Amino acid sequence: MTPSQRQTLKLRRVAIDTYRENVAYLHRGCSVYRSEGFQALSKVEISSGESGGRKVLAVLNVVDDESITGIDELGLSEQAFAQLGVAQGRSVRVAHAEPPPSLDAVHRKIAGERLAAEDFMAIARDIGAKRYSKMEIAAFLVSSAQAGLERDEVLHFTRAMVECGERLDWGEPLVADKHCIGGIPGNRTSMLVVPIVAAHGMLIPKTSSRATTSPAGTADTMELLARVELSPRRLREIVRHQRGCLSWGGTAQLAPVDDLLIAVERPLSLDSPGQLVASILAKKLAAGSTHLLIDIPVGPTAKVRNMREALRLRKLFEFVGDRLGLQLEVVISNGRQPVGRGIGPVLELRDVMKVLENDPEGPADLRQKALWLAGRILEFDPDVRGGQGYAIARDILDSGRALDKMLAIAGAQGRNPDKPKPGRLRFMVKAPGGGVVTAIDNLQMARIARLAGAPIAKGAGVDLFKKLGDPVETGEPLYRIHADFSADFRFAKELAGKDIGFYIGDKLPLQPVDSEV
Repeated sequence: MTPSQRQTLKLRRVAIDTYRENVAYLHRGCSVYRSEGFQALSKVEISSGESGGRKVLAVLNVVDDESITGIDELGLSEQAFAQLGVAQGRSVRVAHAEPPPSLDAVHRKIAGERLAAEDFMAIARDIGAKRYSKMEIAAFLVSSAQAGLERDEVLHFTRAMVECGERLDWGEPLVADKHCIGGIPGNRTSMLVVPIVAAHGMLIPKTSSRATTSPAGTADTMELLARVELSPRRLREIVRHQRGCLSWGGTAQLAPVDDLLIAVERPLSLDSPGQLVASILAKKLAAGSTHLLIDIPVGPTAKVRNMREALRLRKLFEFVGDRLGLQLEVVISNGRQPVGRGIGPVLELRDVMKVLENDPEGPADLRQKALWLAGRILEFDPDVRGGQGYAIARDILDSGRALDKMLAIAGAQGRNPDKPKPGRLRFMVKAPGGGVVTAIDNLQMARIARLAGAPIAKGAGVDLFKKLGDPVETGEPLYRIHADFSADFRFAKELAGKDIGFYIGDKLPLQPVDSEV
């Protein structure tokens, strides 16, 4: 038997979702495992052995159970199996993988060196080709956060991520978009801004993300109303007819390197300024945006805690955006408390629809912020004079045109026939004392909503009854927790029992004027 024959194994599909990482499985008793000296967590290269056949790199796991992978088999996780594109049972070969050449640049970054444009391009290409394990991606992210990325490095990395994926071209000189850097529960302004701007006639193809660390992302909330997973072809058709959309960006392969980075950033809770700017701008440029509004909320429990950090971040956005040909405006908003009343997909959709329907019970702060942001975007239109945007946005909302446009967009994307309802398990959190609400902890409210099951359980979350400055009496309800599953319900109640996330005092403390809304 030749060495090449000894390395041939039968391919087996292992039904495990390893979330954006290729994983291979070899039985400990496999002759190839022993003869080649493979070790657990080492990287291997799998190929069909055919000329011109595909190859994938994967992290090796060693198993002792033949029900997972037999002695003469090579198992591949769902992602790796789909990427290789070889039928189950076919012969494949496995060999040691060569380390990606760009790892040398990562080692230099760990040592604190400044990287050049070609270094970032090589890193982005290797990550996009799945040549990095999650540990190697983590090393790159941590070194970038620890040593920091200089503004030229952020520019280089943004450009590299854009060039390593698809890029949409809408064939129009003005393609608008908006993005909030996050950290504020309930801040579902995109679902109001898009129909307002689209009703005005401007192009605003909004590709949004799902929640990573928050109780809901725009895509998580929008999919209660309509389909959000759209093919690029269908996306173009909808935008051409409706002038806007609210879809999930994952199906369009826009800056896919960023998706791989986020998969590692999330469990590490990494969110360095350089990575944040590169991630946002790469996605927007890949989506074909020409004009972008960035919202930076500032508050004691927001991502950005003070004006000095906000201004530094704004300058970085403006520097990178300007050099990549993006007309960009950065606004700073009030991030001292959640926006709207609901935290979690169903509750946030309820708030959005109440504002669109001009319901008197709709949250005024969500309406106000959405009009302010939409007005700023409308002023990208050369036919709209500065200062007129807010009034135009308000007229579109008050007249019902925004609601009509949202329903038209939802119909084009495919209406969801299900009637979403808040979670059936409910618990009221009450004020421990009387006074006024002096502070609300955004992070704690988000944690409670997530432990209640949001965003996976769409009806889970928190329904707020009180906001900053509101008077409260002892025992009066502050908010209600919703959950669908008893374990989630118990965890959320226990967390709220340790810290309700509300602070009550004699009067609302004076705050410096540090935001525009």
